[in-house]
Amino acid sequence: MADPQVQHVSTIISAKWICPVRPHNITLEDHSIVIDQDRIIDIIETKKVASLYQTQEHFQFHHHIVTPGLINAHTHAAMNLFRGFADDQPLHTWLNESIWPLEKKWVTPDFVYEGTLIACAEMLKSGVTTFNEMYFYPEAASRAIKQSGMRANIGLFVMDYPSNYANDGDDYLMKGLEARDGWRDDALITSSLAPHAPYSVSDKTLSQVLTYANQLNLTMHMHVHETEDEIQESLKQYQLRPIERLNRLGILSPQFMAVHSVYLNEEDLTILSKESASVIHCPVSNLKLGSGMADISTLQKHGINICIGTDGSASNNKQDLLHDMQLASLLAKGLTKNPATLNAKTSLEMMTINAAKALGLDDRIGSIEKGKYADLTVFNMDHISTLPMYDPMSHLIYAASREEVSHVWVNGILQYEEGHFASMDIQACKDIALRWQLKLKQNI
Repeated sequence: MADPQVQHVSTIISAKWICPVRPHNITLEDHSIVIDQDRIIDIIETKKVASLYQTQEHFQFHHHIVTPGLINAHTHAAMNLFRGFADDQPLHTWLNESIWPLEKKWVTPDFVYEGTLIACAEMLKSGVTTFNEMYFYPEAASRAIKQSGMRANIGLFVMDYPSNYANDGDDYLMKGLEARDGWRDDALITSSLAPHAPYSVSDKTLSQVLTYANQLNLTMHMHVHETEDEIQESLKQYQLRPIERLNRLGILSPQFMAVHSVYLNEEDLTILSKESASVIHCPVSNLKLGSGMADISTLQKHGINICIGTDGSASNNKQDLLHDMQLASLLAKGLTKNPATLNAKTSLEMMTINAAKALGLDDRIGSIEKGKYADLTVFNMDHISTLPMYDPMSHLIYAASREEVSHVWVNGILQYEEGHFASMDIQACKDIALRWQLKLKQNI
């Protein structure tokens, strides 16, 4: 007879190490995560789990680290199809002479759907469960995201310049809000307003963006202070630095995400801190475009919430969040000449709870806690490159790679397991990539 005291649950994950992120700076050894449906309902010592819970799906990971699902705080997923185009160019040239002409010729709903689909596969395989998206044709992106089983925040892209997608600020807003209606009831997709950059969006359009953000309670994310040229052009046109201009318009708030933020003076930092805005650091993209390096140590000193993003694969070449985080940590140490800067614990927070906070989702994801959604990433550390191991959190940041990712759960569903995808056809994704490779190579 079954023990009436034992609760039947969906899944139990027993692991050698769990890095829950919250409570702060804790690593649990020989503990189990108990999942029922889409939620975490308990985290207990493994030796006690059988007396309290039963399941038909009990995963026992003897050499593994379990973390919250990683969160890529900024990308343009469909640009996976432009991977390797326009390398080794500065941002202004890269955009004006390469990327924008490419987009004008090729970007359609099909391009966005297929590019987003293969990006989702790459991100899942790299341990990412949630990403913050900004690109054209958001409805097409949403179809790929739904197919992948991932969680995403889709930015409703806005600028004042015409594209294949829309004609002006009003048109971008109208189409974005219409697209949002198609996923408003989807549990895994949220929305934000995504004005492209201060130099591509007028005061009038920004005011409209702010109105909709307030009315609909949406976050905002925007490329800000990415290059020195951007700041100089703003001073010429508005007699204000971009962050000062955004602040005067009322754009900055705890719901605002400033992507890049490479060039910040003391006044900029004070404004961002006072308004409790978040900064999304994209180190690989900034370095590859020769844009510079954000000063993470100074951002930390001002108490600013910092998270990490890959940017798109046209300016990064891969959707590998862990690699970006490792580079960010090393750069911060080198710039400050202080090896304690951006330590392993803080780095893991940037990829998890900090990003969840920026997206307004920290009550749902970003840490392994009772009541939160079961978004989890598992790293198999039983490799010669990760042994011996004395500090699991240290190894995650300084020794592991995305090749160690073995399992990924999203919303309680095992979406990736040892090279196999639950909701995606990886061969079909490869075929898509090769078809676009042939098409673009023959026509550019």
